[in-house]
Amino acid sequence: MAEPSLRILACGDVDGKFDALFNRVRVIQKKSGQFDLLLCVGNFFSTNPTTSSEWKEYKTGSKKAPIQTYVLGANNQETVQHFEDADGCELAENITYLGRKGLFSGASGLQIAYLSGTESPSEPAPAYSFTAKDVASLKTTLQSQSKFRGVDILLTSPWPRDVWSYGNNPSEVDTKRCGSALVASLTMSLKPRYHFAALEGSNYERLPYRNHIVLQENAQHVGRFIALANVGNINKRKYLYAFTIVPMNSMDPAELVKQPLDVTENPFRKSGKEGSKSMQSRVEVEDEAAPQFFFDLSKQQGKKRYSGGRDGPHTQKKQPRKAPQATGPCWFCLASPEVEKHLVVSIGTDIVQPGTPYFYVELDNGEKLFHRIKKNFPLQFGREVLASEAILNIPTRADWRECKSTKEEEATWAKAFRESFEPFDFSPKD
Repeated sequence: MAEPSLRILACGDVDGKFDALFNRVRVIQKKSGQFDLLLCVGNFFSTNPTTSSEWKEYKTGSKKAPIQTYVLGANNQETVQHFEDADGCELAENITYLGRKGLFSGASGLQIAYLSGTESPSEPAPAYSFTAKDVASLKTTLQSQSKFRGVDILLTSPWPRDVWSYGNNPSEVDTKRCGSALVASLTMSLKPRYHFAALEGSNYERLPYRNHIVLQENAQHVGRFIALANVGNINKRKYLYAFTIVPMNSMDPAELVKQPLDVTENPFRKSGKEGSKSMQSRVEVEDEAAPQFFFDLSKQQGKKRYSGGRDGPHTQKKQPRKAPQATGPCWFCLASPEVEKHLVVSIGTDIVQPGTPYFYVELDNGEKLFHRIKKNFPLQFGREVLASEAILNIPTRADWRECKSTKEEEATWAKAFRESFEPFDFSPKD
């Protein structure tokens, strides 16, 4: 059975140019077929009173939007009058105001989170603004849902602050003043697959970014930010964006978390606190009560070099920690009856430092990568990387539970691999 997909149009500031927008939509639908929704961010109405006659034709029904249209609220005092109900209402046939903040769930399961207005630094806020309290309330409401993984679409009028970090820079906006810190915080928490914003008169499509920390969290869907220009702008900047989307809750998990080749780090993650630490050719040994050391693989393996700090090399050495003892059956200990010995290919005599778990990768160019394993490290990370589209392109094999085989099949494959691996086996032979 095919996954239910929706065809959606997103639009930037309409600024009261309703005929220009809807005529353009009619042309697109005549050429490409019907779309399900039109989502408008930024200023839907204009502060110019001369455009009121055009809106009146839609308000009275003499003209009708050719598609179900959802819009955000006012961004200035002059247009507040058009939104009679702060919680959302129908403005005209086929045109609906979503409300100040909330979640719109369609019959298809598509989830659209929205936040109207511009950021206000203090309470009480004007009718066209939102505050930190509004953002916190929206976060709590959505994240309290069981098994919350994010939303399909987020609509805001302002850009999120620093959205360009780690990615491509917008060429037409002043990055020193552009964006809302509260919207950035909201985006970080809600993890939208698509986020649309406007107000800057510019079209900007950021590279996709991760919603998880590599090596520390299970893979999650990527986020995409698209800013759209104003309708009918003289520079012919893009103000309409067409895309097809399958609701998150209807997607195959492996398909949902695919990472495109141009994916970047999350621009909203604070460096040094929430940010992921890059894998390097050394593993950092961290202890709050001791100086830092690094394993330097360019020298004799296992030798420590001092990295500085309050204490010097002559500080009294700490007693080494005892290796953790097994508390139950172990599937990976050769002495354990639970171990799957028919899968063993080779047994070496080199031991890693006990009590210091780490993830190790050796590349074909000789480079060695280490990462200290901490709490919540995804156990299937190595599997997920190898199965990814960029490497082996077998995402269905990312979960070991989906790769079960008979013991006879496993023994046959292990034997074949053992024979192929024998010329490279450096383990001692009896």
